[in-house]
Amino acid sequence: MFLHVDLDAFFASVEQLDNPDFLGKPVIVGAIPGHKRGVVSTASYEARKFGVHSAMPIDQAYRLCPQGIYLPSNMRRYREKSHQVMAIFGEFSPDVQQMSIDETFIDLTGTQRLFGPPEETAQLVKKRVLEATGLTVSVGLASNRYVAKIASGMSKPDGFFYVPIGQEQAFMESLPLKKVWGVGEKTLAKLYSHGIHTVQDALKTPLSVLEGFLGEASGQFFYKAVRGMEAATFREAPHSRSISAENTYEENLTDRYTIGTALMDLSQNVMFRLMKEDWKSKTVCIKIRYYDFTTTSIQETSQRYIASAEDLFQRATELFDKRYNGRGIRLLGIGAMNLEPGQELVQQDLFDFGQERQHKLEEVVLQLKTKNPDLPITKARLLSKSAKANASEKGED
Repeated sequence: MFLHVDLDAFFASVEQLDNPDFLGKPVIVGAIPGHKRGVVSTASYEARKFGVHSAMPIDQAYRLCPQGIYLPSNMRRYREKSHQVMAIFGEFSPDVQQMSIDETFIDLTGTQRLFGPPEETAQLVKKRVLEATGLTVSVGLASNRYVAKIASGMSKPDGFFYVPIGQEQAFMESLPLKKVWGVGEKTLAKLYSHGIHTVQDALKTPLSVLEGFLGEASGQFFYKAVRGMEAATFREAPHSRSISAENTYEENLTDRYTIGTALMDLSQNVMFRLMKEDWKSKTVCIKIRYYDFTTTSIQETSQRYIASAEDLFQRATELFDKRYNGRGIRLLGIGAMNLEPGQELVQQDLFDFGQERQHKLEEVVLQLKTKNPDLPITKARLLSKSAKANASEKGED
């Protein structure tokens, strides 16, 4: 059996925990009203009653809930509380799979002798987290991760929902089609256009028909999902893992030098994470979101591994040049995809492409920043050909 555990309104709950005066009041974490590009990261359940939700522009949230308490994110504190909670989960199982800062799967296989039946263990987990941290969690219990994930959202906050073995399909049949996890608006539109409006309709539809209009992968996923099967394993295999970084900018980026600097900052962030977490990659992805919210992305796989932040920057810049259409940029992102264990990085690859010195320098910087995270070390960047030309036109050195 698997537990899916969600920390309830996590960021807002931590703020209420640290500031008792905030208890029972609408707390909105993310940005202060008036911030042009600010969005809501987390809203307390008191704030959600006013219609405030995650990813909503902060000024829209303020119009809905002007009496709310608006706070910037304090990620260091949230990570600290997350680590504390994850350590508690480790007391109940050796197989704890953290999906994000506030979401976890716990495999309860073989734990009955220690903690009793899984449904009792689920209640023990909830009690232990509350007693040790002051935070509440919502828990779903089922025979597979997919159903457990949906179940955890059935009785929020501080909830527990159990789907017994053999009841997975019946549980899925009780849901509206839009509650089938992994089915987005575009897929819903396709389903509706083919006369599928309920889970019951989906169960009557042959797999071949679903594959015909959803595609093979999406058709198979949906076929399994509505039957309460393990439609998504949620276990990231090394070849499918990725590390990425993105930024939303206060003002639209239009100047190529400024864009290049932003790409270098993102490259450093991703490269240091690759080194710190000991991964390597040959695949680079770049994401561009324009001022009108239209978004595009492109990725490319090389014959050699990313060796340094400068190497990643050069690859990302080449991809950017292939995709950029000249409009103002609201958001930029860079990702290293298809990760492999980093300890196998071949030194000859570094020698062949003149990256050894840069790689060693970044290892030193990583060690320094690990010891002192606030150390203001940054890396100068080389200009791409297009950025050089642009800077030359402006008389920049």
